[in-house]
Amino acid sequence: MDDRTRRIVVPPPDRSTGGLTAFGVSECGPVRANNEDAFTFDLDLGLFVVADGMGGHAAGEIASRLALETIMAFISRSSNGAAPDVAADFDASLSPDANRLRMALLLAHGRIRRAGSSHADYHGMGTTIVAVLFNGANLVVAHAGDSRVYEQYDGRLTQITRDDSLLELLASMDTTDEIRALHAGQRNIVTNVLGVDDELFVHIDERPRARGRVLLLCSDGVHGVLDAGRIGGILAGRDAPRQHAERLVAAAIAAGGRDNVTALVVADGEAM
Repeated sequence: MDDRTRRIVVPPPDRSTGGLTAFGVSECGPVRANNEDAFTFDLDLGLFVVADGMGGHAAGEIASRLALETIMAFISRSSNGAAPDVAADFDASLSPDANRLRMALLLAHGRIRRAGSSHADYHGMGTTIVAVLFNGANLVVAHAGDSRVYEQYDGRLTQITRDDSLLELLASMDTTDEIRALHAGQRNIVTNVLGVDDELFVHIDERPRARGRVLLLCSDGVHGVLDAGRIGGILAGRDAPRQHAERLVAAAIAAGGRDNVTALVVADGEAM
């Protein structure tokens, strides 16, 4: 396997903690020179993250890496109940864990913006993000951009996140078919990502855990070429996260995907 199609798997996937098992695969794809996608997870923290970076001179790789590092560090630092160091951004309408994850994304946003302003080659770099935090009887999903989280549960695939994209924005504005058709070729334009604009809007979804739920965190290298039927069909199989992730990435590449491709699959086997 050459450098352009290298497979990245971190950390070792053959563990189960707190009822959670996970496996992630990220491949450069057949035409990209480098991989701007990144993922990480920590079963002990119950944290799972996928980022899809953007920007010239390999800045996309830097943005996605900074996002993962910052989010993981903050969630780890705040896991013992210590007071967050960005209390001004506390949202009283959210649970403590939802606030932790939201604050982690805001800190990553700020760090990427500072890095982008300090180096000419990094100006304008940014990254999408999807993150899931399990804690006790609940889970929190946070995202910005067009990377997605899907849920396979009780025989049904559900898209939990909604893309921050031009096409979604036009759809929400109830525009005409003619206008949507005019912009159909601009599906990759995202409207809300870490590191680019002054303000970042972090979408938050909180829900109870459920035994047997399987989550997929993925970049648009997966959902941009595989429809919901194909994704759901793969996740519905009685396989471990490793097989699910490997098949999703292989299927996306086989379907003609030309982007970086990342799939992180999390199975929650804990009875709540």
